Amino acid sequence: MAEPAKFSLNTLLWGLVIPLIIGIVIVLFPAVIGPALNSAFPPDSSYAFLTNIFTHGLAMMVCFGIPLFLGLNWSKYAGGAAGFLMGTLYYLASAGYNIQFSTINYGMSLNLYADPSFIGNYIVGAVLIGYIAGALNNKSFSFKRKLGASLTAALTVGIFQFVLNYTVSFAAWMTQADPFYALFTTLLPMVILGILVPIISRLTAGGELWHP
Repeated sequence: MAEPAKFSLNTLLWGLVIPLIIGIVIVLFPAVIGPALNSAFPPDSSYAFLTNIFTHGLAMMVCFGIPLFLGLNWSKYAGGAAGFLMGTLYYLASAGYNIQFSTINYGMSLNLYADPSFIGNYIVGAVLIGYIAGALNNKSFSFKRKLGASLTAALTVGIFQFVLNYTVSFAAWMTQADPFYALFTTLLPMVILGILVPIISRLTAGGELWHP
């Protein structure tokens, strides 16, 4: 077995510093940035969608970006497995947060852990985006193929989420009240993700390093 590369500042940067910064940023969004945006753009304002995009939308991009990246660069099985792990964690966190949010703001407590749209949006959606991207790209190094596979997977999952939110969600009335707004806020982060991840893939893992 070959000896791994010697420990260096670059190893420390990518192995400790950057993961720690990402972890801090993830915590800052719900703890600091989310409440600040809610104060600046209340739920009844015309710019409330900005709060949704920069909190929930960004969290979804992180949750789905990892399985999408692994699906493109490794295999459909790696993407699907990572999606299951990421989606399950986000499902648990999101359902718990929204139970508290709905109780405080709307005076109703729903068991969102039993909401099929939450299960479909996060667990099934994260599995699908990683698996579809990996299956369509099929380990190709072509940027165009990665971009096509990524956008197809992201848009498919975005539409899948919208349909669930419109039909079986416990809060389907919110989507049905303004379906165009709901579709916009669902698809926009997914389109950005579908474009961004292949670029990151090309810059960081586009070569022979990612042979499985």
